[in-house]
Amino acid sequence: MTLIPEIKPQQSLELLKELHILTRDGKLNQDTRRKLKQVYHLYHFIEPLLQEVMENNANPLLVDHGAGKSYLGFILYDLFIKQQSAGRIAGIETRGELVEKSRTLADKLGFSRMDFLHLSVEEAITSNTLPDQVDIVTALHACNTATDDAIRFGLEKKAQFMVLVPCCQAEVAEVLRRHKNESFAKTPLSEIWRHPIHTREFGSQITNVLRCLQLEAHGYQVTVTELVGWEHSMKNELIIARYKNSPRRNAQTRLEHILDELNLQDLRHRFIA
Repeated sequence: MTLIPEIKPQQSLELLKELHILTRDGKLNQDTRRKLKQVYHLYHFIEPLLQEVMENNANPLLVDHGAGKSYLGFILYDLFIKQQSAGRIAGIETRGELVEKSRTLADKLGFSRMDFLHLSVEEAITSNTLPDQVDIVTALHACNTATDDAIRFGLEKKAQFMVLVPCCQAEVAEVLRRHKNESFAKTPLSEIWRHPIHTREFGSQITNVLRCLQLEAHGYQVTVTELVGWEHSMKNELIIARYKNSPRRNAQTRLEHILDELNLQDLRHRFIA
């Protein structure tokens, strides 16, 4: 039992040290206390989804896409999967050195139901190391198109839930910038992204709007909320998608109209299957 009130009794102190949430002498400082609060807040959203899938699947699989150092996967395993008799977490990452480090840490901690796969998006979709269907797909701070890669994977794998925290969306802003002169002649809406800072901000927002419409067009019910308060991070949007097998009737049409109206047809392949 730890004497630090913010840390739950079942948590691995060794893991928290490895993730630099605890200092080497087992202390929390102001910065790490804030980080731990963010971890718990995200877990608050994912825990009920894990509980729900376990009601229908005795051995569910959560796939963390673009896992990086597998920060999220380790926390979810420590707080939830470790307490269950079944269930697995797989981290997918393109950087081989991070995959190896995660494998080493899992072995050290005895987290035997964690897998780390050195795969690209295309490889992850077709690899026989993953089943045809997964239960939950997560992507935490997946930069630029990595969130879209996670969505594509989730759609292909018929995921029941997707939990996405996008980050650093630049692709849409670049396309807006590329076609700016054409847009000025086409629509007064181009004033929204006339200035470079607005191009970046509007591009980031419209990216997530397009992602939500894409998910809804494929039969998902989508909730968008804050991950943490804005004082902690500007990369703050949390998208939770639940498969309902009930496509929103006009989602595809609205998605196509937005791409056309904003001169984003170059991105049709990314948002329209």
